[in-house]
Amino acid sequence: MKNSFFGHPAGLSTLFFTEMWERFSYYGMRAILILFMTTPAAQEGMGMVNAQASAVYGLYTAGVYLLTLPGGWLADNIFGRRRAIMYGGISIMIGHILLAVPGVNSIFFLGLCFVAVGTGLLKPNISAIVGDLYPEGGARRDSGFSIFYMGINLGSFFGQLAVAFVAEKYNWHWGFGLAAIGMFFGLIQFQLTQGSLGELGLAPKPKEKSDLPIDNSNRNLSLLLAAALLAFLTILQLTHVIDIFTAQGLAKAMGVVIVTVTLFYFLYILVAGKLDPMERRRVYVIFFLFVGAALFWAGFEQAGSSLNLFARDYTNRTFFGWEMPAGWFQSVNSSVIIVFAPIVGAIWVKLASRNLNPKTPIKFGIGLILMALGFLVMYFAAKLAVTDGKVSSIWLICAYFLHSIGELTLSPVGMSTTTKLAPKRFLGQLMGIWFVGASLGNLIAGLFASGIEPSNATQLPGLFWSVVMFGGIAGLFFFLFSPVLKKWMGDVQ
Repeated sequence: MKNSFFGHPAGLSTLFFTEMWERFSYYGMRAILILFMTTPAAQEGMGMVNAQASAVYGLYTAGVYLLTLPGGWLADNIFGRRRAIMYGGISIMIGHILLAVPGVNSIFFLGLCFVAVGTGLLKPNISAIVGDLYPEGGARRDSGFSIFYMGINLGSFFGQLAVAFVAEKYNWHWGFGLAAIGMFFGLIQFQLTQGSLGELGLAPKPKEKSDLPIDNSNRNLSLLLAAALLAFLTILQLTHVIDIFTAQGLAKAMGVVIVTVTLFYFLYILVAGKLDPMERRRVYVIFFLFVGAALFWAGFEQAGSSLNLFARDYTNRTFFGWEMPAGWFQSVNSSVIIVFAPIVGAIWVKLASRNLNPKTPIKFGIGLILMALGFLVMYFAAKLAVTDGKVSSIWLICAYFLHSIGELTLSPVGMSTTTKLAPKRFLGQLMGIWFVGASLGNLIAGLFASGIEPSNATQLPGLFWSVVMFGGIAGLFFFLFSPVLKKWMGDVQ
């Protein structure tokens, strides 16, 4: 395949700019979503209370990651990856257009559904084609993904600046409309340049024998699990533990379903997957990485909920008489990733050359501790806000910096390690479980944020401290049990 994009296949350019525009629209919209939902109707917002808005936010962001599973399946079995990307982009654009329609709540929620479904179709399949560009694998493939990752963060950075500015300074719905325009540019770019991809992604992949055949016993077991889940949720509803007719209750029910199905899946492949002892131990490690990732994202993804509200209500954003949009703080993460991703990568390479590169469990521990430290910063910022009303923007910037470095030590490492640990016949399924971890983390983040009322600053220190505690304890767990986990990993580096 012809090389013309920084020495890489020309098709990487097509995927780079398509993903850049998609992330422009996704993160741009996400930067204003909860701000719009909690803004009073008199100021052209939705006027939701925070409990409802944060739960809706959690359901939406969790759904985005959860829908990557059927999105990947549809591409593999029906559409082919390129059509899945096109259909996904069209769905995202329609969703943002619906969000731009003022005054009709039902259309707003329909718009969120369109964006979530479209992202579920586009995101896993565009990443898969990046991998297809490098059938030889190796360091060149890793370099290609690094360039692709830069496109993600460039789109995120500029989307959060542009959409938040238009939405907060002029009109919320114009902001959603700008996100739609961004996705439109991505679609046009993809349609005009996809010839550079050759035959990649045009047809569904050849049918293969299922790793876990769906015979009658498996089908009956799945139906039994579904019935048990339904009965359990019914009991929770009748005993008033949850109320699925509210956004918070529905989010809690979705959390129960995700946790139950994930635990069942791990148990099933451990019992029925015909694993040898080494494979079984490695699946144990994947399970712990799943839990660690979910806990990390439960803190990290409060960027769009509780931390975004803190930026709006308790952060001094005025510079030389001009008030900066609250959503602009969301771009700190992208800028840190762009600047520090090569640096962190170089550090790992340097340490590896001296045989000092930390093992994956240690890196997970570092990521979780950095996330907890970011919330420790916010704990003190919230304590200050209780007495002073508004605090310096430096507090949020420091917290986002710590979270972003934590992301670099945990997220790419966890994804890469999962591909190495997973038994080959379960690789696709266990990578799907990795995305489910992100889905669960986003859902927990929304539920955490729904427990506070932004107008009551005295609640914020307690919320932030609880994240410090579970993040710190989880990080210490990975440090403490690192020798055991490394032993279970075997020769996987």
